[in-house]
Amino acid sequence: MGRREGPWLYDLNEEKRLFNCHSNGGVFNLGHRNTEIMNALKEGLETLDIGNHHLMSQHRADLAKQLTESMPGDLEVCIFGVGGGEAVDLALKLAMGHTGRGTIISAQGGYHGHTGLALAVGDAHYRDPFGIHSPEMLQVPFNDVASLEASMSDAVAAVILETIPATLGMVMPEPGYLEKVREICDAHGALLIMDEVQTGLGRTGKLWGFEHANIQPDMVIIGKGLSGGIYPISATIIREALNRIFEEDPFIHISTFGGSELGCRVGQEVLRISAQPEFLNRVNSAALALRSQLDGLQQKYPKFFKGIRQTGLMIGLELKDEYAGPALTKAGYDHDLLVVYANNDTSVVQFLVPLTITDDEIEWVIRKLDKAMNSARKLRSALKLKSKADGLKDRLSRD
Repeated sequence: MGRREGPWLYDLNEEKRLFNCHSNGGVFNLGHRNTEIMNALKEGLETLDIGNHHLMSQHRADLAKQLTESMPGDLEVCIFGVGGGEAVDLALKLAMGHTGRGTIISAQGGYHGHTGLALAVGDAHYRDPFGIHSPEMLQVPFNDVASLEASMSDAVAAVILETIPATLGMVMPEPGYLEKVREICDAHGALLIMDEVQTGLGRTGKLWGFEHANIQPDMVIIGKGLSGGIYPISATIIREALNRIFEEDPFIHISTFGGSELGCRVGQEVLRISAQPEFLNRVNSAALALRSQLDGLQQKYPKFFKGIRQTGLMIGLELKDEYAGPALTKAGYDHDLLVVYANNDTSVVQFLVPLTITDDEIEWVIRKLDKAMNSARKLRSALKLKSKADGLKDRLSRD
């Protein structure tokens, strides 16, 4: 990477540029080096540093107030971290500490980070190489109410879900699914933790993705986009009733750099922009415009481009098979688009354009995506043939 600006990434020699249609999972929701966010950081640098986690901070208090006021009900306590994994770890240990239970249920194929407890509730793909296996961490298929009910018991401390599991392939929650999860948790005294690291801050057309289901979680995880792509910061928002452990010992959980005052200044600006009704209206109108264009591409390449998974600008492109996602990722690069296939379902490409995308940029991206789709069809066939040949070589060598 060299220079980066708005939706664009350049190489070091500025001979190649890419339109960022991945946004690093939402880190660059507002584009690269957004002017308003950069100005907020520059202003902060005039008087601030990271602050001191032993002392109270006006800047942490201001951002915490903004975040909690954006939440429903009594989600009124905010604890800051540096990254999403840290925020998830806190939520899970707090759930176990509050309930006195040790079991957590998560979704198969989900992703919550690479740190301790966050890794333990993620997909086995990320745990197995490290030999991490916990019998108290249960997994059920996303959208499968029956499996959740069968796994639920009075030993379960919490259910943690991504509102839309991105690494699983942008699987959209079926109507009524999240509401039913909320009911099941309530029936067993388990907490509901919603991971909004990718769906939060306007990506789905609402400030928080869980708002589409009209539910109130017990905890909400925020990360990635809160940084503005400029300064790392995350947050765990919890209901007031869960604050007992911190009231008894405020230093039972600390994060030296969590809630850095410079990061809070950036986060305040991100939230100010993202929460504006006109901003969210624009996200929804851009989503409609993109959907219309994507429908046209699907009709043009029906055998290769099988479906569109979408809520707002949280979009997954469902392709022919597991070879097609990597093929479109490579073809996209060749045609100046940065797109990335979903690691736990490589038949799906994550399509996360900046929330600031203009109508002219939508037209340009679709023209490039059209060319990339055409190239990817041919590349997919080559990848499949190579995979079969490699498999045959492996079998022959074993024989």
